[in-house]
Amino acid sequence: MLTIHAAALLLPGGGRAPVPGGAVAVRDAVVAAFGPYEELAASHPGARVRRWPGVLTPGLVQRDAVRLLAEWYFPDPREADALGTEPLSGGALDALGPEETWRAGSVRRGLHRMLRHGTTAVTAGPGASPALLTAVRRSGLTVAGPGALSTCGPRLDPLAGAGAVAEATVAPLAAGGRADLAAFDAPDEAALLAAGAVSCVATIAGGRLVYRGR
Repeated sequence: MLTIHAAALLLPGGGRAPVPGGAVAVRDAVVAAFGPYEELAASHPGARVRRWPGVLTPGLVQRDAVRLLAEWYFPDPREADALGTEPLSGGALDALGPEETWRAGSVRRGLHRMLRHGTTAVTAGPGASPALLTAVRRSGLTVAGPGALSTCGPRLDPLAGAGAVAEATVAPLAAGGRADLAAFDAPDEAALLAAGAVSCVATIAGGRLVYRGR
C-alpha cells in the first residue's frame, strides 16, 4: 500500500526549496515521489494519508551514537524514583557496577530515545562492536559509516549546533531512495533548529512508523 506523509512544510534537502503543504509518497520502504500534497493526492487517489503538524524532513543522523550508547546509561522508567529519567554518565555510570548488568537494556532504551529524536541512521567507526551494530539495525536504524563527532561531548539531539537541517541528515529525499523521514512540531526550519529534535512527533525508518509522539 502507498502512504502519503503530509505536513505544513516539507524540507526535501539537496539545495531544493522548502515545499509549503508538502508531502512524501512512500511505497513499502521506498520514496515513490514527493512534492505538493495536492499533486501527490491527485496522482494516488487510493493512498492512505498520514498528516503531521509542522515540518517534514529526511531522517536525521546521530553521529555520536556509539559514545552515547557506550558512555551513557538510559534509565528504565521503573528506575525513575532512584535514578531520574535523564541519561547518566561519568561517576553516576560507574556507580551502576559491572556493565554486563545494565548494558543490554540501556542500549535498547537509548536507541528508542534516538528514534524519538527523528534519528533514522547512525555513524559508526571501525571500533564499534558487532553486537552494538546488530542492536542498531534491529531497532530500524541504518549504519551510515564513519562521520564527524561532536566536539563538545555526545549529544542526543542531532540538530544541536546545526546551522541547517540538511547538516543533520544523511541524504536529501530522492525518488527510489529509502523512505527515512521525520516530522516535527515546529512551523519552519528556524523554529525547528531553535526547538531541537525533541520536537519530533514521528519517525519513519524504511517506510515503517517506528516512533509516534501523538
